[in-house]
Amino acid sequence: MRIAVFGDVHGNRFALEAVVRDIERTAPDLWVNLGDQLFGGADPAGAWVMQQNLKARYGVTEVRGNTDERLGQPLAEVTEKRGMLEWLHGALPEGAGTYVAGLPTSAFLADGGVLAAHGSPTSAWEYLLLDQGRWADDETVRERLGEAAGAAVVLVGHSHLEHVRELAGTLVVNVGAVSRQKDGNPLARWVLLEGEGQEWSVSFRRVRYDVEAAAAWAEQHAYHGEQEARQLRSGRPGKD
Repeated sequence: MRIAVFGDVHGNRFALEAVVRDIERTAPDLWVNLGDQLFGGADPAGAWVMQQNLKARYGVTEVRGNTDERLGQPLAEVTEKRGMLEWLHGALPEGAGTYVAGLPTSAFLADGGVLAAHGSPTSAWEYLLLDQGRWADDETVRERLGEAAGAAVVLVGHSHLEHVRELAGTLVVNVGAVSRQKDGNPLARWVLLEGEGQEWSVSFRRVRYDVEAAAAWAEQHAYHGEQEARQLRSGRPGKD
């Protein structure tokens, strides 16, 4: 079985288009979207349409990211990231925020042998493999896995960093982000998972896309567009 895994699109239609082209060339059996679909500024409405079309065409399994949860919360004076959320609600079709906020926290694939989540199996906000900016030790990861430690593979996103680790027969994979890189390299990322049963291999894929076109779109249209453009060009994080 071949499973294509991507996530952290963060509203970047330009990067997603390149990732989808690369995935389609591998002809996977299953597609998985690890969440944080829309919270970003390189044509989030276009990214929404693409992800909905992928769901309709390929039956993509989707889980909820932490910024997907943000899009489902009511706006108030004290709402964190309110400016970005107001802009997104104006840019996105009605119901898009409610949809992504209502996705499940995790999902099982491959007859229950593969678990997909955004942050950890029980929380879109918790980092499974990071601990205060460093890779967590094995004991901490096992605690965060909980009952999911029995799965053959656990797939997560959220950190925007690629990582793989095997813990007592469970292959734990941190899938790189489609957009908003943090390691100084702006290339879009996804993972190809291949295998069956207890035997799986992981290929980390990096894809070139038109970063300048995405950055220009952000500068012209997005909330804090210059900041978004800097991160897209540099592969280094800024603030929303």
